[in-house]
Amino acid sequence: MAVNPRDVLIRPLITEKATSLMQENKYTFVVAPKANKVEIRQAVEQIFKVKVLAVNTIRVMGKTKRMGRFEGKRPDYKKAIVKLAPGERIEFFEGV
Repeated sequence: MAVNPRDVLIRPLITEKATSLMQENKYTFVVAPKANKVEIRQAVEQIFKVKVLAVNTIRVMGKTKRMGRFEGKRPDYKKAIVKLAPGERIEFFEGV
C-alpha cells in the first residue's frame, strides 16, 4: 500500500451518527479501499499524534440511482471508525 499516511486517509466523514460517536471518543474517516486496519492505525497516529485503541472498517456499497430512464451507480467506498485512548482528542472534528 502507499507509504504516505495521507494516501490512506481520504477525508473525515461528518454525519449525524459519526457526530454522536464522537461522544464515545470514536472518529470516522473515509479511507483507501485497499488500506488495512494496521495502515489506518499508523496513519491516524502519525497525522493527528494520538494513541489509537481500535479500528473497525466497513465497506459501503454505492447506491443505484436513476435519472429518468438512465440508471447509474454511486461509487463504493471504505470507511473506518477509529477509537482513541481515553483523554485523546482530534481537534479537527471539534468545530463541527
